[in-house]
Amino acid sequence: MRLFARTLRFSGLLTLGLTLAAVAQDGTFNNKNTLPEIGVVASDALPLDKELIIGDAVMRQMRAQSPVIADPLLDEYLQDLGNRLVAQAENVKFPFKFFWVNNNALNAFAFFGGHIGVHTGLIFKSKSESELASVLAHEVAHVTQRHLARRIQSQQRSTPIAIASMLGGILVAMANPQAGMAVMQTGQAASAQMQIDYTRSNEQEADRIGIAMLSRANFDPEGAASFFSTLAEEYRLVSRPPARLLSHPLTETRIADARARASSYPQTHVPESLSFHLARARVMARYVFEADYALDYFKAAVEKNTFKVNQAAQYGLALAYLRAEKYDKAEETLSVLLQQRPENLFYLDLATDISLAKDQFAEAIERLAPHLARTPRNQVLALNQANAMIEAGQYQNAIAILKDFLLVNNQHQLPYQLLTEAYKQSRQLKDMHQSKAETFALYGAYSRAVDELQHAYNFAKENHLEKQKIRARIKQLREEEERLKRL
Repeated sequence: MRLFARTLRFSGLLTLGLTLAAVAQDGTFNNKNTLPEIGVVASDALPLDKELIIGDAVMRQMRAQSPVIADPLLDEYLQDLGNRLVAQAENVKFPFKFFWVNNNALNAFAFFGGHIGVHTGLIFKSKSESELASVLAHEVAHVTQRHLARRIQSQQRSTPIAIASMLGGILVAMANPQAGMAVMQTGQAASAQMQIDYTRSNEQEADRIGIAMLSRANFDPEGAASFFSTLAEEYRLVSRPPARLLSHPLTETRIADARARASSYPQTHVPESLSFHLARARVMARYVFEADYALDYFKAAVEKNTFKVNQAAQYGLALAYLRAEKYDKAEETLSVLLQQRPENLFYLDLATDISLAKDQFAEAIERLAPHLARTPRNQVLALNQANAMIEAGQYQNAIAILKDFLLVNNQHQLPYQLLTEAYKQSRQLKDMHQSKAETFALYGAYSRAVDELQHAYNFAKENHLEKQKIRARIKQLREEEERLKRL
């Protein structure tokens, strides 16, 4: 799906940046009675309800101010991978939200409310799905063990510092290291970086829990040690350490500990994951490589059979052809893959993009229809179908799909952006302004959201019920903004 790319940058400290980078997780619970109980540990410093509010606020700012990727395919893959790990975690008190940041740095980070950001560079450099999963597992452990809340509590005991503003620069650095380091050098956040980094015991705990979590989720427990080796290799090749090592130092002892822990679990043969390799190829073709290089790279990969899973190389080549506007070549390359797996979402998404690029709107709609009938709220199918219908001028059909999708996922910006376009094209101006307002609200731009609702109010004319609903939503947004100011 190709639409509404957002790659805005940070411009300063996040006023609610109560966040910190995290590493990979571990999941052993042999001594589970010694582990802190979430909701009890550090509850005086940061109650769970406040953590959720802050996490939601930071996520809204992340959407607006960092290069967060809105890619339904990659989102679905990452969330599924993360959920497999969370299902094996203890002390989980709220749903986890995994998201991508368009950044080639080998990094990931976690913050309040179960939010975990993963840089595209991480999957690009991962050699296996177990390596990638080891990083997510470590991040999940930092959240479930409330390491950030515990660190805040210890800071409050020592000095009455303004933790929110100080941590803002650290969040900037995690999502956009170049801009973030400049921010941290301008104020106290530079010293806060050293003060609030995870302690060695936090890292050991997260490593331990994460490796056990990997094993229980049927990943290779050696994935953590293997990833550490990848990090060490990256460190040797550059003068400046990877972003992950800046906040989570990697020692020989830590690598040895990871290997020793993994050896205590049964050896696991994990077959190659097609979804992992397709997601990795997608990241490379669309986000890491320049267009010309992507085409040359994947041509060579297919010819020389250098990928562990050749279908992923072919998929990457089809994506590169599409990006180079060689639509017939893209279609020809993809057709072989579709014959092998006609229900694969990666292939259906690309087939839709090719059809839309060739103005074959009816073909795209017809292809997606039977799959959407089976799983009507799948984000890849629903958003692709709605996009195709908008291109075909079937605005009301698109609106119906999008409104149904939003009933179960109202924190997704793409359906609101598509709704705005559908309402605009069909001249439904009141609804257009309302959907724009919801988009702004997801970015934390509450004043702009209220402005859009006031425009919608003017278009409501004599519809008093609609006016009442709009007034209620304006009140709700203003209350949300005031609640954040009181934190």
